[in-house]
Amino acid sequence: DYNQLGFNLRSNIFQGGPLQSQSLMKDSYTPDIIQKAIRDHKNWHGRRTDELGRWHQKNALNLNLQKALADKGG
Repeated sequence: DYNQLGFNLRSNIFQGGPLQSQSLMKDSYTPDIIQKAIRDHKNWHGRRTDELGRWHQKNALNLNLQKALADKGG
């Protein structure tokens, strides 16, 4: 099996994926719509990134607390 796989790799039977990829967004919209799209990095799906960062901090503290309580409880 190993020799067969090595032969197939050397003879380039597994050529990989296509060289050009297609995008559903590029196929669905005209180029001017894509250029007009505004990406606001401070607003992430309706949440501000600082609110999201605070949530992650609280979640990390909660996970550390749960782990410490589990270690102490045995």
